[in-house]
Amino acid sequence: MTLRLMTSLAALVLGASSALADYPEKPVSFVVPFPPGDLEDVLTRMIANSFQEMYGAPAAVVNKPGGGGGPFPGAVEVATAPADGYTVGSFVIDVPVTGPTLGIPELADAPFEPIGIFMTYPFVIATLESQPYDTWAELSAYAKDNDVSLGHYGTFLAPTQVTFAAAQKSGWDFASEAAFDLLDCNVLASGDVDVVNATLQTLLPCIDKLKILASIGDSRTALTPETPTLTEILPEVNLSLWNGLFVHKDVPVEARRKITAAARKALQSDAAKSLSEETGVLIYWKDQTASEARIQSDIKVSGEIQTLLGE
Repeated sequence: MTLRLMTSLAALVLGASSALADYPEKPVSFVVPFPPGDLEDVLTRMIANSFQEMYGAPAAVVNKPGGGGGPFPGAVEVATAPADGYTVGSFVIDVPVTGPTLGIPELADAPFEPIGIFMTYPFVIATLESQPYDTWAELSAYAKDNDVSLGHYGTFLAPTQVTFAAAQKSGWDFASEAAFDLLDCNVLASGDVDVVNATLQTLLPCIDKLKILASIGDSRTALTPETPTLTEILPEVNLSLWNGLFVHKDVPVEARRKITAAARKALQSDAAKSLSEETGVLIYWKDQTASEARIQSDIKVSGEIQTLLGE
């Protein structure tokens, strides 16, 4: 190898390393595939602010709600963006667990890798206090002789699948169901549906007018400690409803490292601790290895639930 060639190769390597070390050099988008205001949105905004403060580059949350299509239009946007670390997905469990199975070409080859999982939703099944059932068992008894409708975020999403499976395991099914971009007090108050599965964050303004029939996840929520989880009632439907940061699998390690550092700092802030106390959201950080193990476990349970539902 000639001295000139060696010098040229060294310059290329040093140039590439320097360019990567300069990340971020332009604005970074954190794509949240739901409307503003829910827990994943609030926490992702904290992470984006932390990123901007640490590295001096603009960072913002971009909300890409998909309506009845769930989070998948937003996920497609992240999948088709350049794999350079400037587009980060803040995704619920459904994107990596069920996204590759839905026939969406951009998601078919599981294009994402987790940077880290950072929260578990205080997800609940709720109804108005005027309804003639106070528990999941009482709802099940009532629904065997009466029509009950369910409001959810999307048919293929984990909380909806868990709720459908729990009903079938309890010997009944919902008479009707509908997807909403936002499940708040108005959805129940208007009579659009009888029951919703939603986060406590969106239901807090009217929590004193509701009954929480069950929670969905690994453990009871801090705000409803007397209400059992569906897993306690029906162990076969055990899924943890979480949210994490994801990037295209070709995104450089240095970008991932800096995103991780900003996320960890934000999640340890007083604002994050206050949010947890106010809403019951569980906040933590699972690194890439632990996140990948969680995803594989959830894929297995999700497959078992889909088999139960005959899908």
